[in-house]
Amino acid sequence: MNSKKIMALLAIVWLSLSAQTQAAEQEKEKVTLRIMHFLPAVANAQKNVLEPWCADLAEQSGDRIECQIYPSMQLGGTPAQLADMARNGVVDIVWTGLGYAAGRFPRSEALELPFVMPPGGVDGSEVAWEFYQRYAKDDFRDYHVLAIQSDGGGTLHTARRKVASLDDMKGLRVRASTRLASEMLTSLGATPVSMPPAQIADTLAKGVIDGALAVWEVVPPTKLDETTHYHMRTAPDQATPTVTTLAVLMNKKRYQDLPDDLRVIVDRLSGEALSRRFGEAWDVTIDQVVEQLSADPDHEIVTLDDATYQSMREASQRVTDEWVASDKGGIDRQALYQGLRDIVREHAAR
Repeated sequence: MNSKKIMALLAIVWLSLSAQTQAAEQEKEKVTLRIMHFLPAVANAQKNVLEPWCADLAEQSGDRIECQIYPSMQLGGTPAQLADMARNGVVDIVWTGLGYAAGRFPRSEALELPFVMPPGGVDGSEVAWEFYQRYAKDDFRDYHVLAIQSDGGGTLHTARRKVASLDDMKGLRVRASTRLASEMLTSLGATPVSMPPAQIADTLAKGVIDGALAVWEVVPPTKLDETTHYHMRTAPDQATPTVTTLAVLMNKKRYQDLPDDLRVIVDRLSGEALSRRFGEAWDVTIDQVVEQLSADPDHEIVTLDDATYQSMREASQRVTDEWVASDKGGIDRQALYQGLRDIVREHAAR
């Protein structure tokens, strides 16, 4: 074999090896993010936020980032275990309620105190993200935080009793999503019952509970529109009775191990941008559900008058006072509460 043929053969071999190496390197840099949450696949969080967010990740990464979403706890466990699943790497990312893991995020509990947060997805989520940035980062040392959001504010949905006054609350058995929501309900004369969203409709239908404290956004996917008829809310200029603070949490090592260029893309699409994206989707759904139920003769929406609002706020003040007075964990809760109130006022003045 002459030298020209040898050189040509070597060139072919080199090109082949180079192509294989390049293909292997590209394949190595592809990332699949496993995401789990506690609601059905048809829920607002997946359809209108997580799926579009994943599509943006894929587009901006040239399809090097893909997502596998597991709704309704498909990989096992309970909603209360989601935070641990992200921390321990069972999945890469979770969307969860911070209050579901009681005591895990103590500073962030301030966001769930009675009658503090503004209603609405965007407004509440902007306040929640700002509070996290200023005061609550120590809660999340074991995670990479992709978003912090408000659920828009709790509404009381009842099956048989219309609630239009503080007296109407007495004796009601009401589903609560967080510890502080339970304490607020107790302060108003109701009996709180803890359960995940998936169990609400069945327990309402069986008469085990009389109602549920839940945001408008979960009414269709949890079938509250089929099992309740009365819906008590605060006015737009009043603070919401409570919120469930939700978060998208990523396994810290998984985030750190991303290729640098992919980490930049995740950063660009997350944080304040993703928090606001959740808020916008919530506001759209809130408006849709309220409009739908307002037009249905089988449903009645009750907006609290000022006197009733003030009476409920005063009755629940002890919940805030007791939380602020606690020094558990060496946390200055008074400073957190005052800081949150300052952020709410700053936001309202914009």
